[in-house]
Amino acid sequence: MMGLMASEETRTVTSMRIRTSETLPASEPATRAWTMRLIVLGIVLTALNLRPAITSLGALLEEVRDGLGMSGSVAGLLTSVPPLCFAVFGVAAPRLARRFGPGAVVCAGMVAITAGLLVRPYAGGTAGFLAASAVTLMGIAVSNVLMPVIVKRWFPDRVGSMTGLYSMALALGTASAAAVTVPMTEALGGSWQTGLAVWAALAAAAVLPWIPFVRGRGAAVRDRGAAPAASAPEHHARVDAPALRITRSRTSWALAVYFGLQATGAYITMGWMAQIFRDAGVPAGTAGLLLAVTMVMGVPLAFVIPRVATRLPHQGPIVLVLGACGLAGYAGLYLAPAAGSWAWALLLGVSNCSFPLALTMVGMRARTSAGVAQLSGFAQSTGYLLSIPGPLLVGVLYQHSGGWGLPIALMAGLMIPQMAVGMLAGRNRTVEDEAAR
Repeated sequence: MMGLMASEETRTVTSMRIRTSETLPASEPATRAWTMRLIVLGIVLTALNLRPAITSLGALLEEVRDGLGMSGSVAGLLTSVPPLCFAVFGVAAPRLARRFGPGAVVCAGMVAITAGLLVRPYAGGTAGFLAASAVTLMGIAVSNVLMPVIVKRWFPDRVGSMTGLYSMALALGTASAAAVTVPMTEALGGSWQTGLAVWAALAAAAVLPWIPFVRGRGAAVRDRGAAPAASAPEHHARVDAPALRITRSRTSWALAVYFGLQATGAYITMGWMAQIFRDAGVPAGTAGLLLAVTMVMGVPLAFVIPRVATRLPHQGPIVLVLGACGLAGYAGLYLAPAAGSWAWALLLGVSNCSFPLALTMVGMRARTSAGVAQLSGFAQSTGYLLSIPGPLLVGVLYQHSGGWGLPIALMAGLMIPQMAVGMLAGRNRTVEDEAAR
C-alpha cells in the first residue's frame, strides 16, 4: 500500500514538473534570444551614429565656414565642441542609467542626435549652429559612456568580441560619413545644409531597437535577457554595487589621460585633416576620401584589436605600436603632405584605433558592470575634458602661423605622453582593488 502511494506521489510530482516545464519556462529562452538579438542590433546601429555628425562636418568645414562667416579660431572652437559636450554630458550618463536603465538612456540619446542633426544646418548663424550641435553631441556623449556598460552587462563573457563589433560599426559610420558626404552633397544639389541634415535618417533608425527598453516592462526584459535565472542574484548584486571611490585608482587616472590624449588626436584628425590636405593642393573630393581612408582603417582593426587585447595580460605593446604609427603619420604629413598623402592617411588610421583599445581596457579594468559604469563615466568625461584645448589650439596656431607646421608638431608631441600613460593603463589591475586600498 505504501509502495502504491509512493508510486502515485512520484507520478504526481513528475506530472507537475512536466506541466511546469511546458507552461512557465517555455517562453524564457525565446524571450532571451529575442532580447539579445535586439540588443546586438541596437549596439550596431548606435555605434554607426556616434561619429557622422562630426566627420560629415569635417568634410564640409570649408563650406560651413564660408556659409556662416567663421574665422579660423571660431572653426577651431567648433572642432572643440565635441569633447566639451562629451565631458559635460558624459559624466551624467551613469546616474541616468541607474535611474532609467542604460537602454532607455541610449534611446533618448539617439532621439537627441536625430533632432540635432535636423535642426543644426538650418538654425541660422554660428550660435544656432553650435547650440544644435550641442544637442546632437549630448546624445552621442551618453551613448559613448553607456556602450561599454551595456556590453559588460549583457555580454560579460564576450567583452572583446562585442567591443570589437561595436568599434567596427563605429569606425564604419565614421568612414562612411567622411567618404560620401561631399559627393552626396553634390548629388543633392550642392547645399551643405542638405549634406549635413541627411544623416538624421540614420540616427532615426537607431532609435527603434531601444524602444522596448523605454516602456514600463523594459526593466523586466533587461533582467530576463541579461542572465539566466540561476545567476540572477549575482547579476543584481553587480548592478546595485556601492559606488567606488574611483579617483583613488591610479589605473582610472591613467586610462582617463590616455582616453583624453587619443581623443585629442582623433578630433583634430576628424576636424582638420581634410583641410590639411586641401591646403596642400589636394582636391576637395580626394581630401574627403583620404579622411575616409583614415577612418575606414578602424573597421577591420577595431574588430581585431579588442579581441587581441583581451587575450594579453598587458595591453602596453599594442599602445606602443599604435603610437609609433601615429608618429610616422604626422612626420609624413609635415614633410610631404600631398606626395605621400595615402600612406599618411593609412598610418594615422591605424593610430586612431587607440579608441577601441581604450574602450576595451575600460571593460577589462573593472570586474563588474557597476564598476565599468563608473570607470567609463570617469575616464571618458575626464578624458574628453582634457581633450578640449587640442582642436581649438590647432585652429589658433593655424590662423596665426599661416601654415600647418606648428599644429602638426603639436599633434606629434602629444603622442609621447599618450604612449606613456597607455602603458600604465594597460597593466593587469582592476579599479575595485585599487579603490579599496
